[in-house]
Amino acid sequence: MSLFESGEMYLETILILSREKSAVRSVDVAESMSFSKPSVSRAMGILKKGGYISIDTLGHITLTDSGREVAERIYERHNVLSKILMCLGVDEKTATDDACKMEHYISEASFSAIKRHLAEHGELPE
Repeated sequence: MSLFESGEMYLETILILSREKSAVRSVDVAESMSFSKPSVSRAMGILKKGGYISIDTLGHITLTDSGREVAERIYERHNVLSKILMCLGVDEKTATDDACKMEHYISEASFSAIKRHLAEHGELPE
């Protein structure tokens, strides 16, 4: 199953929330993303069917290995792109908003070049 931008955003949000909370539920995702509970519930069903998440009997959401791989890739892109934009003088809010859009579409070649550039200048985010 191939993911669209929205699926990647859900996975990234689950990853971030799982680093902040011991258990992530659909309501947490809905709150974080400012989406309706029914929209999130539908998306969780699609992600579960695609093998990107599992949901236990208490409604706790866990990323599968493939879901974690996608989420970490998108999250890394977000952090790196935000950093490069801020290094160029873009304010933090605009940089993070723009990185959120760019992270889904930038080619691997361009992203690798940006990472190399930041690493050479000791600016690569963790």
